[in-house]
Amino acid sequence: MKQVLKKTKFITIIILMIFTLVASNEITHNKIARTAQPLNVCLINDSLPCIDTSKKATSQPFTPNPELNDQQRFLSAIARNLTTVPQLGTYEYILLRTYGAVFVNQDVGIKLPQKDIFANEQETQAFQATLIMGRVDNTNDCYLQKSAADALNKARTQQHIPLKSGYGFGDCTRTFSTSLKFWQKYANNQILAKVKQGKETKILGVVAPPGTSQHLWGLAIDLRISNQKQRQALNQNGWFQTVENDVPHWTYVGLSEENLPLFGFKNKVVRGITYWITPL
Repeated sequence: MKQVLKKTKFITIIILMIFTLVASNEITHNKIARTAQPLNVCLINDSLPCIDTSKKATSQPFTPNPELNDQQRFLSAIARNLTTVPQLGTYEYILLRTYGAVFVNQDVGIKLPQKDIFANEQETQAFQATLIMGRVDNTNDCYLQKSAADALNKARTQQHIPLKSGYGFGDCTRTFSTSLKFWQKYANNQILAKVKQGKETKILGVVAPPGTSQHLWGLAIDLRISNQKQRQALNQNGWFQTVENDVPHWTYVGLSEENLPLFGFKNKVVRGITYWITPL
């Protein structure tokens, strides 16, 4: 009789454990289903900001190990944001070397793509639809990721900093098709083939290949800068020139200038302009 009772008690405990596990799993699944819903339509103009419910913010900024070399520190930082770090010699690596500065960004308010190439307009729109956007003050149609826009607006209260075009459509966040038009204006498929083979890189300082521009990510802007005070205001608010020879192009890195070397960036002066380039 005692054996029967023990057996019954044991079975009851197992049933309760299974029920608890199933219930717990259901709660977890439902929670994931709710928090992972992408924002299908990014509201604009008066309806801003857009809310990305899938983004997980962290209050712990990353600090690279100072005992590592420049390249190792940079790669350790971007590895936290990229799904896969491109291999040396690949097209993706070439692009990361030129445009990868944003992937060290420590601003929890921004969102980074999980790769450095968007294949088409659909992929670009899917990413942009998840962003929290902000308008650059005194423009009609210039939008950046909100943290980047806020930092730029703060710099523009300190100094007069005009957009390159003066009105903003092509200077700020771009669509895939707009980026493609810029490429077709300065280059062609033959040049793109050479870029992919690593035989041509100078063009990357003039225009970004289709689907690779920092402008697609809402973290770059083209400006008309004429003096050092303007540059200082931008640098103090996390904006730097990171694409060598692309003079009007500014990138929101979200770091202070003194911390750039800690993340592996190298200071390079070209024709009087200071660029902070990746150590790849």
